[in-house]
Amino acid sequence: LLQEMENNDNSEVSTETSNGTSEAANGAENVPKVDNWAREQNAKDTKEKGRSFLECYVQDEYFVPKSSEHLVRPPQDRVDIKEEKKDKQGQKTKRPVMKIKFSDRLCNNLVDVAPGAPMPECKFPNCKMQHDLPAYLANKPEDLGPDCYIFSTQGYCPRGLACRYNSNHVDKDGRNIRDSSKFVTGEQVTNQLDKDVQVKLRKKHYDFKWADGVCQEAWDIINKDDPSKQDLKVESNGAASLDNQTSEPPEKKMKTEEPIKSKPIGPVSDEDLVKLRKVEKKKLDWTNKTYLAPLTTVGNLPFRRVCKVLGADITCGEMALALPILQGHGPEWALLKKHHSEDFFGVQICGCSPPQMARVAQLLEERIECDFIDINMGCPIDLIYKKGMGSGLMARKRPMENIVRTMSNLMSKPLTLKMRTGIYSDKSIAHDIFPLVEEWGASALTIHGRSREQRYTRLADWEYIGKCVETVNVPVFGNGDIMNFEDYNLQKEKSNVNGIMLARGALIKPWLFKEIKEQKHWDISGQERLDIVKDFCNYGLEHWGSDDKGVENTRKFLLEWLSFAHRYVPHGILLYPPQKINERLPIYKGRNELETLLSSPNSDDWVKISEMFLGKVRDDFQFMAKHKANSYS
Repeated sequence: LLQEMENNDNSEVSTETSNGTSEAANGAENVPKVDNWAREQNAKDTKEKGRSFLECYVQDEYFVPKSSEHLVRPPQDRVDIKEEKKDKQGQKTKRPVMKIKFSDRLCNNLVDVAPGAPMPECKFPNCKMQHDLPAYLANKPEDLGPDCYIFSTQGYCPRGLACRYNSNHVDKDGRNIRDSSKFVTGEQVTNQLDKDVQVKLRKKHYDFKWADGVCQEAWDIINKDDPSKQDLKVESNGAASLDNQTSEPPEKKMKTEEPIKSKPIGPVSDEDLVKLRKVEKKKLDWTNKTYLAPLTTVGNLPFRRVCKVLGADITCGEMALALPILQGHGPEWALLKKHHSEDFFGVQICGCSPPQMARVAQLLEERIECDFIDINMGCPIDLIYKKGMGSGLMARKRPMENIVRTMSNLMSKPLTLKMRTGIYSDKSIAHDIFPLVEEWGASALTIHGRSREQRYTRLADWEYIGKCVETVNVPVFGNGDIMNFEDYNLQKEKSNVNGIMLARGALIKPWLFKEIKEQKHWDISGQERLDIVKDFCNYGLEHWGSDDKGVENTRKFLLEWLSFAHRYVPHGILLYPPQKINERLPIYKGRNELETLLSSPNSDDWVKISEMFLGKVRDDFQFMAKHKANSYS
């Protein structure tokens, strides 16, 4: 085919490739001129090399020609498109949620009773859960599997009777069996929110004098350096607000104790000053480390454990918002949890207000066990951006300076920042921000090679990432479009970064970390991929619980991950390996039925995969991926 296209290079004959794409073999004068760089490069590659670099090609024996049944998005009228966009507004709030009725659950007092212990009585007269143990056991649905992973590995399942795999750890009397020979010593998951701390945060009784004082000192330094901005007003609680447009949003008044008094005359301890010396911050080795990006929703603790087993060096929790953290919001604090296997772990915080971020820094310093704290300055979502958080913080120099100065001074842990090239595609500003945040106290930086405006529509600009690296002396990580170890080596050498952060590439193929370390392509089999899915399910049941609610939570996050993982094309069937992250996927069949199932873009097939480990779904079950463009059903 390639020889035929070379012979007809100057003709106007359109040749049909083995993957069903029509490629014009016209002369250079007939190549359409387009503004998009990727399309322009694609047209050039099509003429010179006989194939499109935007298409992923598979060998002919695995290729399936397109037909009407493969249309993911059938043609629509403009009126229908407008109506569809209108219907999708608020899509996240309309996503189906699996709810379990209280009347179907066994009372928590009866769930975990040790053998030989008397059956306790419920202390709540209005409890809506079940209390008739014999009736519950008689009507209990069939177990989802023969063995409970938690009991098999730890000797004790805290879900007891409610566990959907309890046949090997519940006796005939409904008692929860313990196996002391398998007990695990030490805490498996840290950074739990203590109840007393949660109460103090919710009642606004937590003492934040230290954070408020450091935040005010940072404002004094900023105003001293820039006398033209002396419009800072200090509230009675130590919070600061600016009158100009670049100020942080006004913070709600919080209950605090008496204002900070002046320092007494005489000798004082320099303990705080010694503690905050930059040279004595915790030293971390960032060189040549693979870094799993903080991924909202899909970067949960079970997925991070999967990546650690497959070779990831650095892991980071999902993005947590500053205000819910200060309010003691349980689900937000859950994003900060750390598994003991994560030996190089950080948490990522997103916020726009210096006083808020200062208080979060004090809270993390006093309550959270981690190796570094990361500030999110790259989130492109409108809800975050319009509030001045995420990528919106890049354009707000004064609040950014206060946040970095304050958090750096409050914490003994290193402070890192993750940002994009800028907000607009035609105006990159990261190279100007890098030396500033280094001066203000940042210990390491990460840059995603796209602007907020670009999202994922173009390739990451690694040349610009290299330009940013030259402006600072702290370690810099690059991020964008890494899908195999060849991409890793090429971009690392081109940009001279200390390491590379992996995001979508790790979601599509979590074994990418292993490929990078071993410097070879892994033609992973369908069974090996399924074993990774099984590990995720086991870790999910351990993290979210093995009862009905925990099983459905595990299923939900598994399906979210599979909405990315199905994009992997097996290395052994590629016509032009390796696979690139920006290539359009062909319609193909795998080398066996399991491989075909794992590669299906149909969300119904993802549900079938989940049923292999988590049991049949209920008749009213519905799943809608957050990234709905990646699936059809």
